[in-house]
Amino acid sequence: MVEDNENLSSVYGAENSDATRSAYEGWAEGYDAENLGNGYRVPGIGTAMIARHVTRGTGPIYDAACGTGIIGGMLDLLGYESIFGSDLSPAMLNFAGSPKPYTRVYEHDLGEPLPEEDNKFAAVTCFGSLGPGHAPPKCMDEFVRITKPGGHVIFNTRAETYSEQELKQKVDDLMNTGAWTLVDQSPIFRSYYFIEPDVTSQVYVFQVA
Repeated sequence: MVEDNENLSSVYGAENSDATRSAYEGWAEGYDAENLGNGYRVPGIGTAMIARHVTRGTGPIYDAACGTGIIGGMLDLLGYESIFGSDLSPAMLNFAGSPKPYTRVYEHDLGEPLPEEDNKFAAVTCFGSLGPGHAPPKCMDEFVRITKPGGHVIFNTRAETYSEQELKQKVDDLMNTGAWTLVDQSPIFRSYYFIEPDVTSQVYVFQVA
């Protein structure tokens, strides 16, 4: 495995949604093989946190920025049904739509309002897509809006930069206003086993009021 990953550099260097879309469009075909081959740990740990807190059969799950559908595939194996997904990149969605088991997938920029009803989902998940150049902090308001009271919003952040991001302020604001409560968080862990030793993640679980 290589230590300097060109695709990751393009993604981390994206400064807006257009640059992010372009980076993922060019990476889509090899995304699963390259990421999983490099020991990408976020999907597995994220899915474990979903299984810990979201009871099967309590409602649909919305997988925001679902990419190629790795999370959806894992949830299906665990017996979850009615999984919705969206992503900024049409090329990534081509892989998420089939054979990955989503009820529906569609292109969407998380900087815009979600085309979903209030209080619809038992959980909203978002992995690998929060931070500079990716989904803006205001998407958290939409995640809360479409989650049922008592449901969960589960996401990861890059741990080494989280305290410096506007995202943390939004997360704290939602706690301070009583919109959600932090109920669980993972330890900080390396995002990849085999590359990028300085890139770390942490998964958070919030329960919506």
